[in-house]
Amino acid sequence: MTFIVHGATGAQGAPVAAALTHAGHHVTAAVRTPSAYTAGPAIAVDYADVASLTAAYQGAEGVFIHLPLGSPDQRMAVAVAVAEALEQAHPARVVLSTSGYPLQEGSEQTAIGVLAARLAAGGIPTAVIAPRIYLENLLLPPVTGPVREEGVLRYPIREDYAVSWSSHLDVADVAVRLFQDTSVTGVVAVGALPGLLGADLAAGFAAYLGREVRFEFQEPEDFGTAVTPLFGAEAIAPVVASYHWRRTQLHELIDEAASAQLRLGQTPRSVEQWLRDVSA
Repeated sequence: MTFIVHGATGAQGAPVAAALTHAGHHVTAAVRTPSAYTAGPAIAVDYADVASLTAAYQGAEGVFIHLPLGSPDQRMAVAVAVAEALEQAHPARVVLSTSGYPLQEGSEQTAIGVLAARLAAGGIPTAVIAPRIYLENLLLPPVTGPVREEGVLRYPIREDYAVSWSSHLDVADVAVRLFQDTSVTGVVAVGALPGLLGADLAAGFAAYLGREVRFEFQEPEDFGTAVTPLFGAEAIAPVVASYHWRRTQLHELIDEAASAQLRLGQTPRSVEQWLRDVSA
């Protein structure tokens, strides 16, 4: 029996694969190019090929899934293909990360919501990890550059906007717990409580770097322009839109009743500890 981890060569999947391996589990990476994964066995999958996904999931003890970046239509196509493969293979356990995307927008299910609903309807034992914004976004070169050169943390959220920030490492820790304790189902929210303000993020960087760092709001379009060369305009467009949406909200906090703190007794890292753990 093995655990299948999607995107094990990427920012979200790699920490999950590493954490499962460290916990003594057998991990197989589900990636497009198996030779790119050097930490263990890998299997080739193609999100457009249901047969390849089904073969990867067959007989798995657990499957960790997050949907890749892309347009809403691209993400929906992946969600449907993954759902069809999981319905055919019916692995023993699925842990699905929303990657910060909502399960539903208004009355419409998002791609991640469609996938979660298909798994529930198919009777596949599932837990959904629901983070908000990843601290790793703060490691993008257009963000870290000004922090180190000017002592300014620029990011497209208001100074008074409290967020339940979490890291990929926190999600990985929760994923391992959910694979080990299959009695926990439904949504497990991951993030800081109380939420962190921009000044709190800057204070974490200041403590880690040993220098003064202040927070400064950045226009979403400016952020999008800075990171487009890294991800492409099509992938970044919905990200920029999400930061415009955030300007209309009071805060972005997880539900304490669904939190990993309450459901698993697990608290996310502080900003300073996260920076130390990733050797930023």
